[in-house]
Amino acid sequence: MLLENNFYTIESFANEEGIAKATIAINASHKIFEGHFPGAPVVPGVCMMQIIKEFLEKALAGETRLSKADHLKFLAIINPAENNIANIEVKYKINESDIDVTAAITNSTATNFKMKAQFILL
Repeated sequence: MLLENNFYTIESFANEEGIAKATIAINASHKIFEGHFPGAPVVPGVCMMQIIKEFLEKALAGETRLSKADHLKFLAIINPAENNIANIEVKYKINESDIDVTAAITNSTATNFKMKAQFILL
């Protein structure tokens, strides 16, 4: 959804043995930043969660639904006008009925977001 709407582009992607890693470039001129926030763009927390979901789906080559989010930690803002490059790491374990996920978004100076959750493969 965010990828398709030009919110970010994928610079690199690798997926092996339950770990998907990517580097993305966030589009600092995207329409979202007109309202969040004018003159001081900040990536919304819900967008960070969606990016994790999209990379999980890319790694699994299938659609998912978030079923439980135990830990969501928004640790540092992402201001794409200052630094639009982000690193994504999604560790996943496929169980009988769900997928355990531990994920993070980082950049060159900080860890921006951490998440522990369960998803269901649709």
